[in-house]
Amino acid sequence: MSLLERLNTDMKNAMKNKDKLKLSVIRMVKASLQNEQIKVGHELTDDDSLTVLNRELKQRRDSLHEFEQADREDLASKIRDEIAVLEIYMPEQLSEEDLNQIVVDTIAEVGASSKADMGKVMGALMPKVKGKADGGLVNRLVQQHLS
Repeated sequence: MSLLERLNTDMKNAMKNKDKLKLSVIRMVKASLQNEQIKVGHELTDDDSLTVLNRELKQRRDSLHEFEQADREDLASKIRDEIAVLEIYMPEQLSEEDLNQIVVDTIAEVGASSKADMGKVMGALMPKVKGKADGGLVNRLVQQHLS
């Protein structure tokens, strides 16, 4: 079942169950997917859909950070709930141990030896872990191994 089909099914269920939060999040994601489809000019692949979903999740995490900094717990709570709904549609996240092993393997694969090779490593690594790991964590692990 594609992401869009799953969103449509869940949207119907949210309407039936009068789950306003889930319904609004699904509608926002569907709008983002449709906007992306118009932008690229063709049907979105699962990879494209995952990119859009990651973007939505990142925006909410950034907002959450800002709301927590501003001590706005009312807004932070709403964003946490939205993040929980979005995470339902994300693929299984890699554990830090698994991610660490992938980083080590990729560094060996591209022959990186210093922080100057960071771009090469990240370029080879990110497609492998797309949607399965947080980019900040990946970046931190690569930096640790290259220093």
